[in-house]
Amino acid sequence: MSKSREKYNIAIIGATGIVGESFLDILVSRNFPLGDVYAVASDRSAGKTVRFGKEILEIIDIASFNFSKVDIAFFSAGSDVSAMYAKEAAKSGTVVIDNTSYFRYDDEVPLIVPEVNPEAIAGYSKTNIIANPNCSTIQMLVALKPIHDLFNIRKIIVSTYQAVSGSGKSGINELLAQTHSYMNQQEVEVNAYPKQIAFNVIPFVDSFNDNGYTKEEMKMVWETHKILDENINVNATAVRVPVITGHSESITIETKKPVDIDLLKNRFRALEYIKLLDDPSKNEYPTAVTDGSGTDHVYVGRIRKDLENDNILNIWVVADNVRKGAALNSIQIAELLIKGDYL
Repeated sequence: MSKSREKYNIAIIGATGIVGESFLDILVSRNFPLGDVYAVASDRSAGKTVRFGKEILEIIDIASFNFSKVDIAFFSAGSDVSAMYAKEAAKSGTVVIDNTSYFRYDDEVPLIVPEVNPEAIAGYSKTNIIANPNCSTIQMLVALKPIHDLFNIRKIIVSTYQAVSGSGKSGINELLAQTHSYMNQQEVEVNAYPKQIAFNVIPFVDSFNDNGYTKEEMKMVWETHKILDENINVNATAVRVPVITGHSESITIETKKPVDIDLLKNRFRALEYIKLLDDPSKNEYPTAVTDGSGTDHVYVGRIRKDLENDNILNIWVVADNVRKGAALNSIQIAELLIKGDYL
């Protein structure tokens, strides 16, 4: 991408999904230097339309789409689709920014959070593919990078409280349908999750591994090592909660250097992409409904040291899992490519 260029042709793969819709919305709101925009999905959606600002885009069947027409393709249609089409798109000269887990652990594919490891983006030229991390990992590492820079993180213990939008439209529909049934004393049907999600908390996200951890939990381990520091010990518990949008995380961090709370808060205040909400006297702390829905920042609050150990810190982190945890982070990666004149 030459600095002399003014516009870039874009394709959204999975344009009919929750994240796809968010891509289209954010591209308009951030004044991305757009040329032609193509909404792409499976043949089941071909011919349908999606809104893009004041325009209406017709969905194109991915099987017939010519990727050589676009500079950047955002993939958000599931790992199977990425496995089938992403390398084909990359070989055509398109830079693929993949929002699925398919390429995240490939050593030749950079895994990028622009606020954390922007320098790693240069490695994309090996494959023409860049991976977008897991939503829970993104918001956690945005919040932890300043802590690591200041005090050197040794260990992370994190419990996530993940919204149903992380499962796509099926998760949202299940929560709403179960809530309606429960409130009207009707039988609650369970489909999208192994147990009822309405008025419940499920300590299970994704699938179980042989080690007893879920794949979602292990993603946070692997991705933290690849993005931030391979020497950090990470222990995660991922939990699904009856919230539509906005992931929350309770994080305990052990550091090599003693923590200075005032220094840390001043660092957070100086960063435009982090919002510090931490005033117990005013009940000021971030929540999913007020701060994790329709927002672009990572919100941090409940900052406090361990009662006995100056090297242990507790924080609470909230972000919009659909925007910052998926679409926005991918678009920020594209902006990084353009500003850095990488292609």
